[in-house]
Amino acid sequence: MTRENHQRLRRDLGVGGATMLGLGSMVGTGVFVSIGIAAGAAGPATILAILLAALVATCNALSSAQLAAAHAVSGGTYEYGYRYLTPSLGFTAGWMFLCAKTASAATAALGFAGYLLRLLGDGETAMPWIAFVAVVLFTLLVLAGLKRSSAMNIAVVSVTLLALTAFVASGLPSALRTAGNFSPFFPATDGPALHGFFYATALMFVAYTGYGRIATLGEEVKEPRTSIPQAIIVTLAVTAVLYVLVAVAAIGTVGADRFAGSVSERATPLEPVARALDVAFLPQLIAIGAVMAMLGVLLNLIIGLSRIVLAMGRQGDAPPLFARLSGDGRAPTGAVILVGLAVGGLALIGSVETTWAFSAFTVLIYYAITNLAALRLPPEDRLYPRWVAIIGLIACLFLAFWVPVTIWVVGLGLILIGLAWKTLAPRLWAATNRNTLS
Repeated sequence: MTRENHQRLRRDLGVGGATMLGLGSMVGTGVFVSIGIAAGAAGPATILAILLAALVATCNALSSAQLAAAHAVSGGTYEYGYRYLTPSLGFTAGWMFLCAKTASAATAALGFAGYLLRLLGDGETAMPWIAFVAVVLFTLLVLAGLKRSSAMNIAVVSVTLLALTAFVASGLPSALRTAGNFSPFFPATDGPALHGFFYATALMFVAYTGYGRIATLGEEVKEPRTSIPQAIIVTLAVTAVLYVLVAVAAIGTVGADRFAGSVSERATPLEPVARALDVAFLPQLIAIGAVMAMLGVLLNLIIGLSRIVLAMGRQGDAPPLFARLSGDGRAPTGAVILVGLAVGGLALIGSVETTWAFSAFTVLIYYAITNLAALRLPPEDRLYPRWVAIIGLIACLFLAFWVPVTIWVVGLGLILIGLAWKTLAPRLWAATNRNTLS
């Protein structure tokens, strides 16, 4: 059977729906958790790290947009690597995406549980189990079909933006009155002077990669050549502005140290800032917004991850079970269930900062391959100059190795394990087919 003979998902999304899906993936863990982690590494310079990460993400977004417009199927860079590079690079992209976003989804689930417990005034001992239950429920929602999931996503994003708008409006005046919290802008570190800054930039880059959900949903977007680039660029611009405003308000109000202090314990850095502002109901509103945002991220990551597994099943890099769709063609059933199990398992054992740093390394490798694939686009399919992809490629490879050494060593090991699987999988499927026939 050729790849073109597989069932195709229905094109239900326009620019608005695709943009909301991108915002649902980006306005969540990044703003409610990772800015706090980054502040612990870079202090007030986190604000500059957010801007630098946005520039790198813009290059990657433009590369993703033109690739998705030229080759509009589910799978993102996994598909682009196969089409424009080599099967090994295509597989590596898909494998890195699965590793990165499974960890990100588990982080989102844990962040949801942390903010929920703070909202309820309870302890943190039940946090992993609450995260696991959320994963199970949202896996069932995705199995019900993208349209229903998209409607839920719009509600989640709306509540989240309302809470963050209230936070910024309350926090900016306080931040402007306490400018001393921004000094020193680059705090002293034991290692290289810019180590914390570049580490923070890598961490914040992950927060922008929700636009990749739009590219991986290329098979379900109407008029992908125009809709996908528009949705990606709008999503990225809105998110960058929001992140900067939140970081300025939070760091200016309580200082970088206090802002970062609650991440390792409760994964809820915005909550103590909201309490320090002493605005009626603001802590509760932030907690509600965070809860909704984390659920939105979790929802969209399960959707995006399942589409990668779907593409890998079609290609033969995963069992054929994962290439099958539901009867109405709205969800890859086996792929969604596998993703739910993987994310739920990590949510039970994951550490917020470790999983986020691991996501940073693996997703930067993924987008390095994205930019490399964009450089191979034929002239008639290229929407932007080649230098955009070149800058994106260099920046991704540079930032990837500013995460802790143990993280990128494990990441490189996983790449080797994945490539070994890639080599053995065809033999495994062939042996399985022979046994079935006999």
